[in-house]
Amino acid sequence: MIQEIKSEHKKISIVCFSGDFDKIVAAYTIATGAAATNREVTLFFTFWGLNALKKRQGHSWLGKDFLSRMFNFIMGGRKNLPLSRLNFAGMSPGLMSGMMKKNNVASLEELFEAADALGVRIYACEMAMHILGLKREDLEDSVADVVGVATFLNESEDAHIIFI
Repeated sequence: MIQEIKSEHKKISIVCFSGDFDKIVAAYTIATGAAATNREVTLFFTFWGLNALKKRQGHSWLGKDFLSRMFNFIMGGRKNLPLSRLNFAGMSPGLMSGMMKKNNVASLEELFEAADALGVRIYACEMAMHILGLKREDLEDSVADVVGVATFLNESEDAHIIFI
């Protein structure tokens, strides 16, 4: 016999540490699906995942020193996210977006909008922001806050935590 464990609130937290297009799509697909089924959802972006949250799209010299400016320039923002495999010199995210549209799958931008509409909480990792020389104003308005790991863990108490 399968016994179901019920809690007052089902929670899910997703740590986005990859800046790959397909992984960000997966994170937002899970987040929006969970939020649509009345789960409390938190997305925590750290290191390369922060690239998906930058306001400026394209290659920008964000950062406080030479190395952080180089990393941020090379990464290039949400419109430049590479595919994790078979990136084909940067063409694959466009090809994948086309395949998603053809099959009536929400685009990455539509997933970002849906997450906002569904109340998904989005946090940026304070430590990674310092390392990459990013400031709060460099990030999308949908980011609820820049927090440390302790705050994220407190917010994620009793949650299922997924790393993508």
